Amino acid sequence: MRRVLYPGSFDPVTNGHLDVAKRAAKIFDEVLVAVAANSEKKALFSIEERMELFQTACKDIPNIKVITFKGLMVDAVDRFQADAVIRGIRAASDFEYEFQMALMNRELNSKCETLFMMTDPAYSFVSSRLIKEIAANNGEFAAFVPPNVVDAIRKKLSLTK
Repeated sequence: MRRVLYPGSFDPVTNGHLDVAKRAAKIFDEVLVAVAANSEKKALFSIEERMELFQTACKDIPNIKVITFKGLMVDAVDRFQADAVIRGIRAASDFEYEFQMALMNRELNSKCETLFMMTDPAYSFVSSRLIKEIAANNGEFAAFVPPNVVDAIRKKLSLTK
C-alpha cells in the first residue's frame, strides 16, 4: 500500500487544500491528512474541529483518512508509515519555503521524501489566513471553502448571511 502524509494546520480547510487531497487520493492508496498543532499560529478552530471539518469535506473519498500529530513531521512519517509527504504549492514563494523544509526534513530523516503538487490555478491565491481575515471583516468567503466550513466559520464568528 502506498501511503502519503499531507500535513498542515488546515485552519480552516480551503478548497485548495481539498483539491490537493483529492488529487493525491487518485495517485496513492491512502492519503493521511495530518492536522498539525502549530503553536506559532493562533488557531480559529481546535484540532478536533479542524479534523472534523476536513473529514466531512472529503467524506465521499474512501482513501482519505484524517489524523493528527504533534511534534516533528518527520516523526509522523515514521509513526504512520508514510511513503512520502505531499505539499501543495500555490506560488513561487511557497516553493522556496517548502523546498527548504523538504531539505531539512530529509536531513532529519533520510526516508522522508517530499512531493510537491501545484494547486489548481483557481485556488492559487486562497489561504486559510486570508479566509479568516475576510470572514472576520464580514466579507464573502464562501467560494473558497467547502460548504461545511462556511457554516462552521459563520457559527464560530457569529456571522449572519
